[in-house]
Amino acid sequence: MKRWQTENTALRCLAAAAFAISLVVGWAFELRAESRTPAVGTLSPAALKRLGDTIRNEITNGKIPGGILLIQQHGKPVHFECFGVRDPDTVLPMTPDTIFQIYSMSKAVTSVAAMMLVDEGKLNLDDSVSKYVHSFAEAKVGVDTSDEAGKYPLKLEPLKRPITIRDLLRHTSGITYGFFGESQVQKLYANPLLYAGDYDNADFADRIAVLPLADQPATRWNYSHSTDVLGRVIEVASGQTLYQFEKHRLFDPLGMSDTAYYVADKRKWPLIARGFLVDRFRVAGITDDPTLPRRWESGGAGLVSTTGNYARFLQMLLNGGELDGKRYVKRETVALMTSDQIGPETGIIHGPFYFPGPTSGFGLGFAVRTSPPPDTNWPLGEYRWDGAGGSFYFVDPVDEMLGVFMVMSPTQGYRMQLNLKTIIYEAMGRGLRKD
Repeated sequence: MKRWQTENTALRCLAAAAFAISLVVGWAFELRAESRTPAVGTLSPAALKRLGDTIRNEITNGKIPGGILLIQQHGKPVHFECFGVRDPDTVLPMTPDTIFQIYSMSKAVTSVAAMMLVDEGKLNLDDSVSKYVHSFAEAKVGVDTSDEAGKYPLKLEPLKRPITIRDLLRHTSGITYGFFGESQVQKLYANPLLYAGDYDNADFADRIAVLPLADQPATRWNYSHSTDVLGRVIEVASGQTLYQFEKHRLFDPLGMSDTAYYVADKRKWPLIARGFLVDRFRVAGITDDPTLPRRWESGGAGLVSTTGNYARFLQMLLNGGELDGKRYVKRETVALMTSDQIGPETGIIHGPFYFPGPTSGFGLGFAVRTSPPPDTNWPLGEYRWDGAGGSFYFVDPVDEMLGVFMVMSPTQGYRMQLNLKTIIYEAMGRGLRKD
């Protein structure tokens, strides 16, 4: 079946649009009425056009229904543009107030929430997870001793040391996901019963705790439900639900009024971004319908947000943990989170499913650039992640720049991420153009 296609409806956020965006998103862009030539080291108008043309081409070719791109430098927007439609069924245009499921971009928020408690002395990075989720005291590692036919069951071994809060943050807990890999342990994490019923964070953490770990703690980077377990730890340490804590400590003070675990206000349901039919499926227990209320507040993949909301959060991090005169986390805490915590000196294995890639390490919640990709001088220290829906973000402290691309297209997102980031950095003289 041929995908629906449309002409792009691009909303360039210049002077007239800036006021409307501030009303809808709750975020003043502080743009001047006149256009200005970018300073040296910023994106040129030609580069911005190339970015826009690239996204428009994706829409014309029926790859994505639409998207939103924001690039911000020195605390101000360099480029903000809306493309295509938010929903191929309703054909409503993409607008700044569009709400996206951000999937694993939720992990950054949960990680910061946990580090706020570390700053306050309510958590310690070397605390055992079982101190907060008692069922992890009985955790075991699953050792696959089966032949090619899977004849023999898993052998369960005791932990050599407890899983710590640090392990949850850097994905070295031994917990895994079930949507990649073919090991016996990973197949257990793919069991639909793991996500059956209407459970809360406490129930889900206990379900994870009875599953065998894929590795001993602190031996291998395993992308995982670790951040979901971290969400339960935050609840126990704070005495609030995960959403209550994040809303009170992050979302409300940052002005992230459209960031939550589902869209409760029916009047905002038409604002939700939807993908093509091929891109509508459940990912790690997360439904593709964010209007459905549920008790599970997945710290690893459950949030919805807008481009403007998420950019406020990222700008706070780029500022070293402070925004608009309010401090959220210590500057040294942000520095710790965004530095490589699994380098060669740790002995931690980067296996075949090491998603940060060969030029990056991993901090406490973020992939961190440790060497430039070939034929580039991309900045070291850039930190980033993405979501299963195709959206991604990056924060570049060297160039005082952040970028957010919001889209609902799981089948196209990673390819587009690499392409768009390459164009951005080539335009800044940080890579070799290939055209």
